[in-house]
Amino acid sequence: MLASVVGLAGGLVGAGYLAMLHLLQHGLGPGRRAATTQLIVLVSVGLAVGLLTRLLGHPGDVELLVDNIHVLGGAEDARDLRALIPVSLLCIASGGAMGPEAPLVQTTGTLGSWLARRWRMSVDDTRVLTITGMAAGFTVLFAAPLGSAIFALEILHRRGLEYYEALLPAVTGSVLGYVVYVAMTSTGLQPVWRFPSVGRLHGADLAWAAACGAAGAVVAVAFTYLTRLLQWCVRRTPPFSRPVIGGLALGLLAIWSPYALTFGEAQVDPLLIRHGAEAVFAVALLAKLAGTTVTLSCGWRGGFIIPLFFMGIALGRLGHVAVPGTSEVVLMTALMAAINVGVTKTPLGTTLVVSEMAGLRVLPTVLIGSVVALFLTSSVGLIQSQRAREAVDA
Repeated sequence: MLASVVGLAGGLVGAGYLAMLHLLQHGLGPGRRAATTQLIVLVSVGLAVGLLTRLLGHPGDVELLVDNIHVLGGAEDARDLRALIPVSLLCIASGGAMGPEAPLVQTTGTLGSWLARRWRMSVDDTRVLTITGMAAGFTVLFAAPLGSAIFALEILHRRGLEYYEALLPAVTGSVLGYVVYVAMTSTGLQPVWRFPSVGRLHGADLAWAAACGAAGAVVAVAFTYLTRLLQWCVRRTPPFSRPVIGGLALGLLAIWSPYALTFGEAQVDPLLIRHGAEAVFAVALLAKLAGTTVTLSCGWRGGFIIPLFFMGIALGRLGHVAVPGTSEVVLMTALMAAINVGVTKTPLGTTLVVSEMAGLRVLPTVLIGSVVALFLTSSVGLIQSQRAREAVDA
């Protein structure tokens, strides 16, 4: 019953957060003005982010939430949301290259922690309800209830789901959050993106999926180390100036390519149907990689899962143009999963989310790409607070 309450509340919060985001995007988002004018908007937002952070405090992040889930069972303090919600809305709405998944999941997970403490739950039960809130937040974005629940469990660790007792509560919260979101928004049950027809699959597609796993691992490692390098450089600057530097860098990147801005959700469908040479898709991949790492490194709030999916789609289309005999959907979906798994270490959750988006026929090839990428990136991690359950119990 308590998991149901958290799931319903998470669906309501998710719908409200996305409604505010869409409203702000109409006024601040790119695409309605010249790139040079958008640069001024981005720098102004960076200044606003610095001021809000100084006035309201640090907004926290998913890495801190993951650490607190291991140690305390949930978020330590709900007051971080005072800064997180306005800062993340401004960053995402103005064109920052990270999406709403991290702020929304942090919000719904913190809500689960707050309710658990109000109900005087134990640390273990608080952990279960926090994960349930995270699952509800993920499913609002991905429209994939089962995959979102497992994703919320896996993202806490580097080698798979370990808090097994939270699985059914997380599924319950995820399903109810999805029902509430669909009922409030009338979005229907269609997937987030419209992939081409899969067509007939062959045994060779399994080998191509494994190759995509290796290629996705390379992109994931590049994303991880480029982010660390930029974070190291940015730490040499005053904290207040970092969001402004980020806004300036994003604006300059957008003059080169519009793919450097936004988290990519609205850019995916046009990219899926666009006809072009290899250079078109290569620029889309590199611009999103650059924009996302700059956004992540400079104190702008957002999540990198949907941008990583976008990179996989761009690289998949690039691969299909280079090797026309391949299955385009197999390449795109396997690369989406491989790149994301290489960064987040969520092989089962990512496989289910991508398969629910693109059609379950690609589940075997997506799973192969995920497992290969997990194996190849096992020693590389971006979310430093991910760890094994026994390390917590010890």
